[in-house]
Amino acid sequence: MISSDYYSFILAILGAGAAGMVGGFALMRRMTLAGDVMSHIALPGLGLALLLKFNPILGGAATLFIGTILIWQLQKKTGLATETTIGVIFAAAVAIGALVTPTADLIDALFGGFEKLTLLEFVAGLAAVILIGLFIWKYKNRLVLGLFSPELAMTAGVNLSKMNLYFLLIFSLTIIMGLQFLGAILVGALIIIPAAAARNLTYDLKKFLWVSAIISVVSVLLGFWISSKFGWGLGPAVVSVAAALYGLSLMGGKK
Repeated sequence: MISSDYYSFILAILGAGAAGMVGGFALMRRMTLAGDVMSHIALPGLGLALLLKFNPILGGAATLFIGTILIWQLQKKTGLATETTIGVIFAAAVAIGALVTPTADLIDALFGGFEKLTLLEFVAGLAAVILIGLFIWKYKNRLVLGLFSPELAMTAGVNLSKMNLYFLLIFSLTIIMGLQFLGAILVGALIIIPAAAARNLTYDLKKFLWVSAIISVVSVLLGFWISSKFGWGLGPAVVSVAAALYGLSLMGGKK
C-alpha cells in the first residue's frame, strides 16, 4: 500500500509540470501576475471550509470556479482586460476571505500545509493533471493563433470568447492543484517564475513550454528536499528554489 506521503509527493511533481506548461501560455497572454492574484480568489472558500471543518481544497475550488465565471462575464460585458477584471474580483475575495478564515488556520490557508492526501484525493488530482495535459495538447495551436492573430483565428472558426473561458478554467484548475502544498499566496509563483525563467532560455515555443515545465518540477523536487533537510516550510522552499533558477536563467543565452 502506497502511503499518503507518496501520494502527496507524486501529485506535487505532476502538478508542477502542469503549472509550468500553463504558465508558459499565461506569460504569452500577459497573465503571469494573474496567477498570483487569482489564487487569492480561493481564500473565501478555504476560510469557510476550515471554519466548517471540511476539505479546504473543495471550498477553495468552489469559490475559484465561481470567480473564474465572474471574471469571464465581466470581461465580456465591460471589454476590460483580463487582469483588470481579475483585480476587481481579487479585492472582494481577499476581504471576504480575511473575514471568514479562522485566525488559527490563516497561515495554512496562505502558505500551505494542509493534511496529506487520501487515495481518492490523489485520483482526483491525477485526473486534473490529465485534463490539463489534454487541454494543452488539443488547444495549443488555437491558443497561440488567438493570441498572435485574433482576426485569423476567428476566420479559422476559433471562438475566442469560449477559448478564453476554457483557458481561465484550466488556469484555475492549475492553481487548485498547488493550493494544498503552497497555499493561496505562493501557488501563483509556480506558474509565474518557471515560465519567466524558460523565456530567458529559448525562443522556440515547444522548447519554451517543456523548459518551463522542467524548471517547475525541479523547483518542487529541490523544495521537498530542502524542506525535509532543514525543516523549512514547503511553499517558501519551493518558491525560493524557483527564484534561484530564474536568477541562473539570466546568465543563459536564448536558443
